[in-house]
Order: sequence, then structure tokens, then C-alpha cells
Amino acid sequence: MLTSILRIWCVVIVLCAASFTMVTSEFAPIGLMSQISSDLGQAPSIIGLTVTLYAWIGAASGLMSNWLNHWIPRKSLLITLMLILAVSNGLAAVAHEFLALLSARALGALAHGIFWAIVAATAAHIVPAQRVGVATSIVLGGITIATVMGVPLINLVGQHYSWRTAFVCLSFMCIASAGAIALVMPSIHIRSFNKGVGFIAVLKRKDLLITYVITGLTAAAHFSAYTFVEPFIEKVPGITSYLIAVLLFTFGAAGFLGNLLSAFFIDRYLKRFILLALISMALALTALGIYGPQIGIMLVVAFLMVWGTSISCLFTGLQTWVLRISGDDTVPATAVHTAVLNSAIGLGVIIGGNVLDVTGLKGTMISAGMMIVPAIILLTILIIRAKGCTATE
Repeated sequence: MLTSILRIWCVVIVLCAASFTMVTSEFAPIGLMSQISSDLGQAPSIIGLTVTLYAWIGAASGLMSNWLNHWIPRKSLLITLMLILAVSNGLAAVAHEFLALLSARALGALAHGIFWAIVAATAAHIVPAQRVGVATSIVLGGITIATVMGVPLINLVGQHYSWRTAFVCLSFMCIASAGAIALVMPSIHIRSFNKGVGFIAVLKRKDLLITYVITGLTAAAHFSAYTFVEPFIEKVPGITSYLIAVLLFTFGAAGFLGNLLSAFFIDRYLKRFILLALISMALALTALGIYGPQIGIMLVVAFLMVWGTSISCLFTGLQTWVLRISGDDTVPATAVHTAVLNSAIGLGVIIGGNVLDVTGLKGTMISAGMMIVPAIILLTILIIRAKGCTATE
């Protein structure tokens, strides 16, 4: 019995490590933006397309998971996805032209979308019912860990060696994750919905559509700015290559604070908690844009921490909101949520890149802050209406 329980939680930890590797691979160009841009002779806004394409292909491929689940056992599917990502990172490491890098990233994106559509459900399936929340939190914690450690570490590797070495390291991490899954995970097959019926039901629900709109605005705003945060930090007076990594660590570490705040407040004050996070993020981005990197390292750190804390709260809060209201449509609702998130990431990178070319880094931050305003207005209206209904009753 003890061995069985130990194996279950080993699987959960391995899936967390795979999640970490998957997210670090997705956002690697963000931490290596200046180096890739210089080496391939392309503007940062063009290099940002490697994140855009990755996100959009991931959004589409995630919807294939329901079909794949019918004929590929979950363990074999996860191993295959990690190996595909390993090949993708390896090809990126040897790419000497932008189109070659873009093609390599597209291959990894196919694995990315399917992975995120199934990984949380896999963890939930193998643990006892009363531990589903803990298991999914651990697995999805790979996202936060990747933000805190993955992108900054990739930046450090790039600074000390080269961006190509960083992608080689990611490739080996993918192979290690695939090996760990093969070693500890039992063979399982999880039933999925037939013929997309669940997706149709989800897309007809106004309450879920509202959460998707807010999620889309939030993700687009965040990644329109975050994609170019490394070049922004590089402009801070007196900054060094190692301090850039430190500031990226600081941004990610603020995500842990966001997770802690979520644990305390999200169950009782979900919508108000999300609203406060939206306002905080909008103010931090706008302040960075108005004052620019010349404001000094201490204030840049302060605004980065507010931003990092807020976006962590938002990703956790919005996912919780979808799960709370989805009812019997949980699986398709979360799959659509993931598709919206990835689509918005890609759109945000394009918007940020276009604004960067026209107005520079400061304009990119300001436009990202303004992008959140419609989400703030929409959620404020929902809260006011909910209070009105309560008062009427």
C-alpha cells in the first residue's frame, strides 16, 4: 500500500517536472531575446513571433487531445510529446536562420497544446478523489516554477555560454522527463468526450464565455509586455548581464507570493480578488511605461514584483473560476480555456511587437496596461450586478 501511494505521488512530481520543462521551453526565447536577435540579425519583435506561432499552434493542437485519447494510451502519449519537444529544442539549437528556428518551434508547439490539455486530468485520474486538488496544484505548479527559475536560468545559460547551449539543455531536460514518465507512470487510458459534444455545450454558456474574454484580455496584455521584458530590463541604468537574470528571478519569485495570496483569499473572494489583481497589474504596467527603465533599478523591481504577483493571482483565479462554474462540462471547459489562453498569448506577442516597432519599449508597457481596462470594466459590472441581485433577494 505504501509503495503504491509513493508511486502515485512520484508520478505527480514527475508530471510537475514535465510541466516545468514544457513551460520553460515555451518561453525560452523571452529569456534569450537579445541574444537570438543579435545572432540571427532580426529585430526582437520578429523573434517574438517564435512565441506567437508556438502559442497559436498549441491552442489548435490542444483540441486534438480528445481524438488522440481514443487510441493512444496516456503514458505513451505523454512520453511521445516530451520526445517531440526534445527534437524541437534540438533543432532550435542548430538553427542558423530565422525560418529554421520558427519551424523547430512549430514542431514543439504541436506537443505543447496536447500536453496541457491532458496533464492535469492525468494527475487527477491517478490520485484519490480527496487529493485531486493537491495533485493538480502540484502539476500546474510547474508553470510557476518555470517562471521563477526556468526563464532566468535559461537566461543565465545564454549569458554564460550561448542561446544555442540553452536549447540543448532544454532538449536533454525533455529526454529526462520522458524517461522519468516511462519509469514511474502506470499504463492508463482515460475516457474522453465523443464528437466534441462537450465543446458545443461550453461555447453556448454565457458565464463561461465571460471568463474566456477576461482570460484572453489578461493573457494578451501580459505577454505583449512580458515577451519584451528582457530588452526592457537591459535598458535600466547600471544594469549588468547577471542583474538581468536576478530581476527575472525577482519577477518569477513574486509569482510564489501570488500563489500564497490565492490560497488565502480565492475561495471566499474570487471575483473581487481577480478584480484587485487586474487593477494592480494594469497600474504596474502603466507605471513602467510612463517612467521607463530610467526610473532606476529599485522602482523597476518594485513594479515587476507587483506585476509578477498579480499575473500569478490572475492565472490561478481565472482557472479556479472556470472550474467552479463549469459543472459537468469541466473537461471541455478547461480545454477551451487553455485554447483561449494560448491564442491570446500569440495575439499579445504580435500586438506587443507592433507597438514596440512604433513607440518603443515604453509604449509597449503602456499599451499592455490599457489592454486590461476592458477586463476591469467587465468584471466590475458583474460584481455590481451580483450585489444588486443579492440585495433584491
